[in-house]
Amino acid sequence: MGSVKRLADEVACGLREVHPRLRKTVVSKLALAVGAMIEGQTPNTVELANLLPLDTERQDMREQWLRRLLKNPRLGPGMVIEPFARAELAKAASHGQTVLLSLDQTDLGDRMALLMVALRVGDRAIPLAWRAEEGAANLGFAGQQVVLEPLLAWLPSGARVLLSADRFYPSAGLFGWLQARGWSYRLRLKSNVLTDTGQGDETTTGALAHGVTERYFTGVRLFAQGVITNLGILHEDGHPEPWIIAMDAAPTRASVLDDAARWAIEPMFSDVKGRGFDLEDSQLQHAERLERLVLIMALAMYWCVRAGRDEGLNDPTPLEKKSRRRTTPRIGASGNSIVAWSRGSRAACAV
Repeated sequence: MGSVKRLADEVACGLREVHPRLRKTVVSKLALAVGAMIEGQTPNTVELANLLPLDTERQDMREQWLRRLLKNPRLGPGMVIEPFARAELAKAASHGQTVLLSLDQTDLGDRMALLMVALRVGDRAIPLAWRAEEGAANLGFAGQQVVLEPLLAWLPSGARVLLSADRFYPSAGLFGWLQARGWSYRLRLKSNVLTDTGQGDETTTGALAHGVTERYFTGVRLFAQGVITNLGILHEDGHPEPWIIAMDAAPTRASVLDDAARWAIEPMFSDVKGRGFDLEDSQLQHAERLERLVLIMALAMYWCVRAGRDEGLNDPTPLEKKSRRRTTPRIGASGNSIVAWSRGSRAACAV
Protein backbone atom coordinates (compact mmCIF):
# COMPACT_ATOMS: atom_id res chain seq x y z
CA MET A 1 0.00 0.00 0.00
CA GLY A 2 3.04 2.28 0.15
CA SER A 3 2.81 2.86 -3.59
CA VAL A 4 -0.87 3.81 -3.25
CA LYS A 5 0.03 6.38 -0.61
CA ARG A 6 2.77 7.87 -2.79
CA LEU A 7 0.41 8.06 -5.75
CA ALA A 8 -2.27 9.61 -3.55
CA ASP A 9 0.14 12.29 -2.32
CA GLU A 10 0.91 13.30 -5.92
CA VAL A 11 -2.77 13.33 -6.86
CA ALA A 12 -3.69 15.35 -3.76
CA CYS A 13 -1.06 17.94 -4.62
CA GLY A 14 -2.51 18.34 -8.10
CA LEU A 15 -6.08 18.49 -6.82
CA ARG A 16 -5.24 21.18 -4.27
CA GLU A 17 -3.56 23.22 -6.98
CA VAL A 18 -6.65 23.33 -9.21
CA HIS A 19 -9.29 23.17 -6.45
CA PRO A 20 -7.98 25.37 -3.61
CA ARG A 21 -11.49 25.78 -2.16
CA LEU A 22 -12.41 22.11 -2.14
CA ARG A 23 -12.54 20.72 1.38
CA LYS A 24 -9.25 19.13 2.44
CA THR A 25 -10.99 15.97 3.59
CA VAL A 26 -12.66 15.56 0.19
CA VAL A 27 -9.33 16.14 -1.58
CA SER A 28 -7.45 13.63 0.57
CA LYS A 29 -10.13 10.95 0.28
CA LEU A 30 -10.52 11.39 -3.47
CA ALA A 31 -6.75 11.25 -3.92
CA LEU A 32 -6.56 7.99 -1.95
CA ALA A 33 -9.26 6.47 -4.15
CA VAL A 34 -7.49 7.59 -7.34
CA GLY A 35 -4.18 6.18 -6.08
CA ALA A 36 -5.88 2.86 -5.32
CA MET A 37 -7.54 2.89 -8.75
CA ILE A 38 -4.21 3.41 -10.53
CA GLU A 39 -2.63 0.65 -8.47
CA GLY A 40 -5.43 -1.90 -8.70
CA GLN A 41 -7.16 -0.99 -11.98
CA THR A 42 -10.45 -2.27 -10.61
CA PRO A 43 -13.90 -0.72 -10.11
CA ASN A 44 -14.86 -3.55 -7.77
CA THR A 45 -15.50 -1.61 -4.59
CA VAL A 46 -14.48 -4.54 -2.37
CA GLU A 47 -11.12 -4.91 -4.12
CA LEU A 48 -10.63 -1.15 -4.29
CA ALA A 49 -11.37 -0.75 -0.59
CA ASN A 50 -8.80 -3.41 0.23
CA LEU A 51 -6.09 -1.30 -1.45
CA LEU A 52 -6.82 1.84 0.54
CA PRO A 53 -4.03 2.75 3.02
CA LEU A 54 -6.38 3.27 5.96
CA ASP A 55 -5.67 2.84 9.66
CA THR A 56 -7.94 -0.16 10.01
CA GLU A 57 -7.70 -3.85 9.26
CA ARG A 58 -11.47 -4.31 9.09
CA GLN A 59 -12.66 -4.84 5.54
CA ASP A 60 -16.20 -3.71 6.37
CA MET A 61 -14.87 -0.35 7.59
CA ARG A 62 -12.84 0.08 4.40
CA GLU A 63 -15.88 -0.61 2.24
CA GLN A 64 -17.97 1.77 4.31
CA TRP A 65 -15.32 4.48 3.82
CA LEU A 66 -15.50 4.04 0.04
CA ARG A 67 -19.31 3.95 -0.03
CA ARG A 68 -19.44 7.25 1.84
CA LEU A 69 -17.06 8.80 -0.69
CA LEU A 70 -19.19 7.63 -3.62
CA LYS A 71 -22.31 9.06 -1.97
CA ASN A 72 -20.70 12.43 -1.15
CA PRO A 73 -22.73 15.20 -2.85
CA ARG A 74 -19.70 17.53 -2.72
CA LEU A 75 -17.94 15.22 -5.17
CA GLY A 76 -19.49 16.59 -8.36
CA PRO A 77 -17.82 14.92 -11.38
CA GLY A 78 -18.19 17.96 -13.63
CA MET A 79 -16.83 20.35 -11.03
CA VAL A 80 -13.83 18.16 -10.22
CA ILE A 81 -12.86 17.27 -13.78
CA GLU A 82 -13.36 20.78 -15.22
CA PRO A 83 -9.84 22.23 -14.76
CA PHE A 84 -8.23 19.07 -16.12
CA ALA A 85 -10.60 19.02 -19.09
CA ARG A 86 -10.00 22.72 -19.79
CA ALA A 87 -6.24 22.17 -19.84
CA GLU A 88 -6.44 19.24 -22.27
CA LEU A 89 -8.92 21.06 -24.52
CA ALA A 90 -6.56 24.05 -24.64
CA LYS A 91 -3.69 21.78 -25.69
CA ALA A 92 -5.89 20.12 -28.31
CA ALA A 93 -6.92 23.49 -29.78
CA SER A 94 -3.41 24.97 -29.83
CA HIS A 95 -1.80 25.99 -33.14
CA GLY A 96 -5.25 26.13 -34.75
CA GLN A 97 -5.85 22.39 -34.48
CA THR A 98 -9.37 21.01 -34.66
CA VAL A 99 -10.58 19.57 -31.35
CA LEU A 100 -11.71 16.00 -32.02
CA LEU A 101 -14.54 14.84 -29.76
CA SER A 102 -16.29 11.47 -29.67
CA LEU A 103 -19.70 10.68 -28.24
CA ASP A 104 -20.46 7.10 -27.33
CA GLN A 105 -22.56 4.95 -25.04
CA THR A 106 -21.72 1.68 -23.35
CA ASP A 107 -24.02 -0.63 -21.42
CA LEU A 108 -22.92 -2.38 -18.24
CA GLY A 109 -25.08 -5.42 -18.66
CA ASP A 110 -28.72 -4.56 -18.05
CA ARG A 111 -27.95 -2.56 -14.92
CA MET A 112 -26.61 0.71 -16.20
CA ALA A 113 -25.97 2.74 -19.35
CA LEU A 114 -23.07 5.19 -19.52
CA LEU A 115 -22.93 8.04 -22.04
CA MET A 116 -19.57 9.76 -22.45
CA VAL A 117 -17.97 12.48 -24.53
CA ALA A 118 -14.22 12.08 -24.86
CA LEU A 119 -11.33 14.08 -26.31
CA ARG A 120 -8.93 12.52 -28.77
CA VAL A 121 -5.33 12.71 -27.52
CA GLY A 122 -2.92 11.18 -30.00
CA ASP A 123 -4.40 7.83 -30.99
CA ARG A 124 -6.47 7.48 -27.83
CA ALA A 125 -9.14 9.40 -25.94
CA ILE A 126 -9.68 10.72 -22.43
CA PRO A 127 -13.10 11.35 -20.84
CA LEU A 128 -14.44 14.88 -20.50
CA ALA A 129 -18.04 14.48 -19.36
CA TRP A 130 -20.38 11.56 -18.73
CA ARG A 131 -23.82 10.61 -17.54
CA ALA A 132 -25.12 7.31 -16.18
CA GLU A 133 -28.69 6.04 -16.11
CA GLU A 134 -30.05 2.94 -14.48
CA GLY A 135 -31.10 0.23 -16.91
CA ALA A 136 -29.82 -0.50 -20.43
CA ALA A 137 -31.20 2.24 -22.65
CA ASN A 138 -30.35 4.81 -25.29
CA LEU A 139 -30.00 8.02 -23.29
CA GLY A 140 -31.17 10.13 -26.25
CA PHE A 141 -30.74 13.85 -26.85
CA ALA A 142 -31.63 14.82 -23.28
CA GLY A 143 -28.61 12.90 -22.00
CA GLN A 144 -26.42 14.07 -24.88
CA GLN A 145 -27.18 17.70 -24.08
CA VAL A 146 -26.20 17.16 -20.45
CA VAL A 147 -22.70 15.96 -21.40
CA LEU A 148 -22.17 18.42 -24.26
CA GLU A 149 -23.31 21.70 -22.67
CA PRO A 150 -20.41 21.99 -20.15
CA LEU A 151 -17.89 21.83 -22.98
CA LEU A 152 -19.09 25.16 -24.34
CA ALA A 153 -17.60 26.92 -21.32
CA TRP A 154 -14.49 24.72 -21.19
CA LEU A 155 -13.38 25.12 -24.80
CA PRO A 156 -10.98 27.94 -25.69
CA SER A 157 -12.63 30.86 -27.45
CA GLY A 158 -12.78 30.32 -31.19
CA ALA A 159 -11.81 26.65 -31.03
CA ARG A 160 -12.82 24.51 -33.99
CA VAL A 161 -14.61 21.33 -33.00
CA LEU A 162 -15.45 18.09 -34.82
CA LEU A 163 -17.85 15.74 -33.05
CA SER A 164 -18.18 12.13 -34.15
CA ALA A 165 -20.90 9.83 -32.87
CA ASP A 166 -22.05 6.30 -33.54
CA ARG A 167 -25.40 5.07 -34.80
CA PHE A 168 -27.10 5.10 -31.42
CA TYR A 169 -27.31 8.84 -31.18
CA PRO A 170 -28.20 11.07 -34.12
CA SER A 171 -31.55 12.80 -33.66
CA ALA A 172 -33.10 16.04 -34.79
CA GLY A 173 -32.24 17.56 -31.42
CA LEU A 174 -28.54 16.69 -31.70
CA PHE A 175 -28.29 18.06 -35.25
CA GLY A 176 -29.94 21.30 -34.19
CA TRP A 177 -27.66 21.68 -31.18
CA LEU A 178 -24.49 21.17 -33.27
CA GLN A 179 -25.60 23.43 -36.11
CA ALA A 180 -26.59 26.23 -33.74
CA ARG A 181 -23.11 26.21 -32.20
CA GLY A 182 -21.15 25.94 -35.42
CA TRP A 183 -19.55 22.60 -34.60
CA SER A 184 -18.47 20.30 -37.40
CA TYR A 185 -19.88 16.80 -37.16
CA ARG A 186 -19.70 13.30 -38.57
CA LEU A 187 -22.69 11.33 -37.29
CA ARG A 188 -23.11 7.73 -38.33
CA LEU A 189 -26.72 6.86 -39.11
CA LYS A 190 -28.71 3.67 -38.90
CA SER A 191 -30.22 2.28 -42.08
CA ASN A 192 -33.81 3.12 -41.11
CA VAL A 193 -33.54 6.92 -40.96
CA LEU A 194 -36.22 8.67 -43.02
CA THR A 195 -34.53 10.63 -45.82
CA ASP A 196 -35.63 13.07 -48.51
CA THR A 197 -32.95 13.76 -51.14
CA GLY A 198 -35.19 16.09 -53.15
CA GLN A 199 -34.89 13.70 -56.10
CA GLY A 200 -38.05 11.67 -55.67
CA ASP A 201 -40.12 10.12 -52.94
CA GLU A 202 -38.99 9.88 -49.35
CA THR A 203 -36.83 6.85 -48.67
CA THR A 204 -34.47 5.54 -45.97
CA THR A 205 -30.73 5.74 -45.54
CA GLY A 206 -30.55 1.96 -45.95
CA ALA A 207 -32.30 2.09 -49.31
CA LEU A 208 -29.92 4.79 -50.50
CA ALA A 209 -26.95 2.64 -49.48
CA HIS A 210 -28.24 -0.58 -51.00
CA GLY A 211 -25.98 -2.00 -53.70
CA VAL A 212 -23.64 0.98 -53.97
CA THR A 213 -19.98 1.45 -53.10
CA GLU A 214 -20.01 5.24 -52.83
CA ARG A 215 -22.79 7.79 -52.94
CA TYR A 216 -22.96 11.42 -51.87
CA PHE A 217 -25.78 13.91 -51.37
CA THR A 218 -25.98 17.56 -50.39
CA GLY A 219 -28.92 19.24 -48.70
CA VAL A 220 -30.86 16.10 -47.79
CA ARG A 221 -33.62 16.19 -45.18
CA LEU A 222 -33.59 13.68 -42.33
CA PHE A 223 -36.28 12.52 -39.92
CA ALA A 224 -39.86 13.72 -39.88
CA GLN A 225 -38.55 17.14 -38.81
CA GLY A 226 -36.67 17.57 -42.11
CA VAL A 227 -33.23 18.33 -40.65
CA ILE A 228 -31.03 19.58 -43.49
CA THR A 229 -27.54 18.06 -43.76
CA ASN A 230 -25.12 16.46 -46.20
CA LEU A 231 -24.82 12.70 -46.52
CA GLY A 232 -21.97 10.41 -47.52
CA ILE A 233 -22.23 6.65 -48.08
CA LEU A 234 -19.19 4.41 -48.38
CA HIS A 235 -19.14 0.61 -48.44
CA GLU A 236 -15.59 -0.72 -48.55
CA ASP A 237 -14.62 -4.28 -49.41
CA GLY A 238 -14.46 -6.55 -46.39
CA HIS A 239 -16.92 -4.52 -44.32
CA PRO A 240 -20.34 -6.08 -43.72
CA GLU A 241 -22.14 -2.73 -43.52
CA PRO A 242 -21.73 0.64 -45.23
CA TRP A 243 -20.76 3.84 -43.47
CA ILE A 244 -23.72 6.19 -43.70
CA ILE A 245 -22.42 9.49 -42.38
CA ALA A 246 -24.30 12.75 -41.93
CA MET A 247 -21.94 15.72 -42.05
CA ASP A 248 -21.70 19.47 -42.24
CA ALA A 249 -18.86 19.34 -44.81
CA ALA A 250 -18.96 18.68 -48.53
CA PRO A 251 -19.63 14.94 -48.82
CA THR A 252 -16.59 13.10 -50.16
CA ARG A 253 -14.81 9.84 -49.46
CA ALA A 254 -12.34 11.69 -47.22
CA SER A 255 -15.04 13.40 -45.18
CA VAL A 256 -16.85 10.08 -44.69
CA LEU A 257 -13.63 8.57 -43.36
CA ASP A 258 -13.26 11.47 -40.92
CA ASP A 259 -15.64 9.40 -38.79
CA ALA A 260 -12.59 7.23 -38.04
CA ALA A 261 -11.59 9.93 -35.54
CA ARG A 262 -14.27 8.38 -33.32
CA TRP A 263 -12.37 5.10 -33.14
CA ALA A 264 -9.95 6.61 -30.63
CA ILE A 265 -12.67 6.23 -28.02
CA GLU A 266 -12.75 2.45 -28.48
CA PRO A 267 -9.42 1.76 -26.68
CA MET A 268 -10.61 4.00 -23.86
CA PHE A 269 -13.83 2.05 -23.47
CA SER A 270 -11.77 -1.15 -23.63
CA ASP A 271 -9.73 0.21 -20.73
CA VAL A 272 -12.88 1.12 -18.84
CA LYS A 273 -14.81 -2.09 -19.51
CA GLY A 274 -12.42 -4.99 -19.87
CA ARG A 275 -8.79 -4.46 -20.76
CA GLY A 276 -8.02 -2.13 -17.86
CA PHE A 277 -10.46 -1.12 -15.15
CA ASP A 278 -13.18 -3.76 -15.75
CA LEU A 279 -16.04 -1.39 -15.02
CA GLU A 280 -18.49 -4.21 -15.69
CA ASP A 281 -17.30 -5.78 -12.44
CA SER A 282 -18.74 -2.87 -10.50
CA GLN A 283 -21.78 -3.85 -8.47
CA LEU A 284 -23.02 -0.28 -8.00
CA GLN A 285 -26.76 0.08 -8.51
CA HIS A 286 -27.16 3.88 -8.36
CA ALA A 287 -26.32 6.12 -11.32
CA GLU A 288 -24.83 8.99 -9.29
CA ARG A 289 -22.46 6.61 -7.50
CA LEU A 290 -21.35 5.12 -10.80
CA GLU A 291 -20.68 8.64 -12.10
CA ARG A 292 -18.41 9.31 -9.12
CA LEU A 293 -16.63 6.00 -9.66
CA VAL A 294 -16.07 6.99 -13.30
CA LEU A 295 -14.66 10.29 -12.00
CA ILE A 296 -12.07 8.33 -10.02
CA MET A 297 -11.21 6.34 -13.17
CA ALA A 298 -11.05 9.49 -15.28
CA LEU A 299 -8.65 11.18 -12.86
CA ALA A 300 -6.51 8.03 -12.94
CA MET A 301 -6.39 8.29 -16.75
CA TYR A 302 -5.50 11.99 -16.61
CA TRP A 303 -2.66 11.23 -14.22
CA CYS A 304 -1.34 8.55 -16.57
CA VAL A 305 -1.43 11.04 -19.45
CA ARG A 306 0.32 13.71 -17.39
CA ALA A 307 2.94 11.28 -16.09
CA GLY A 308 3.64 10.02 -19.60
CA ARG A 309 3.90 13.55 -20.95
CA ASP A 310 6.24 14.72 -18.18
CA GLU A 311 8.44 11.66 -18.46
CA GLY A 312 8.65 11.97 -22.23
CA LEU A 313 9.74 15.60 -21.95
CA ASN A 314 12.01 15.44 -18.91
CA ASP A 315 13.41 11.92 -18.97
CA PRO A 316 13.09 10.55 -22.49
CA THR A 317 14.34 7.11 -23.38
CA PRO A 318 17.09 6.81 -26.02
CA LEU A 319 14.43 5.91 -28.58
CA GLU A 320 12.33 8.94 -27.60
CA LYS A 321 15.37 11.20 -27.96
CA LYS A 322 15.76 10.04 -31.55
CA SER A 323 12.06 10.18 -32.39
CA ARG A 324 10.66 13.06 -34.35
CA ARG A 325 7.38 14.69 -33.47
CA ARG A 326 4.86 12.53 -35.22
CA THR A 327 1.46 13.27 -36.69
CA THR A 328 -1.73 11.37 -36.23
CA PRO A 329 -2.07 9.08 -39.28
CA ARG A 330 -4.14 10.50 -42.12
CA ILE A 331 -7.86 9.94 -41.87
CA GLY A 332 -9.40 9.74 -45.30
CA ALA A 333 -7.81 10.04 -48.70
CA SER A 334 -7.35 13.78 -48.92
CA GLY A 335 -5.27 16.35 -47.11
CA ASN A 336 -8.30 18.64 -47.33
CA SER A 337 -9.89 16.71 -44.47
CA ILE A 338 -10.05 18.85 -41.34
CA VAL A 339 -8.68 16.00 -39.25
CA ALA A 340 -6.13 14.64 -41.70
CA TRP A 341 -3.09 16.25 -40.10
CA SER A 342 -4.08 16.72 -36.50
CA ARG A 343 -0.77 16.69 -34.61
CA GLY A 344 -0.46 13.71 -32.34
CA SER A 345 0.86 13.56 -28.81
CA ARG A 346 3.23 11.12 -27.19
CA ALA A 347 1.36 11.82 -23.98
CA ALA A 348 -1.39 9.27 -24.55
CA CYS A 349 -0.87 6.72 -21.83
CA ALA A 350 -1.90 3.11 -22.32
CA VAL A 351 -3.64 2.24 -19.08
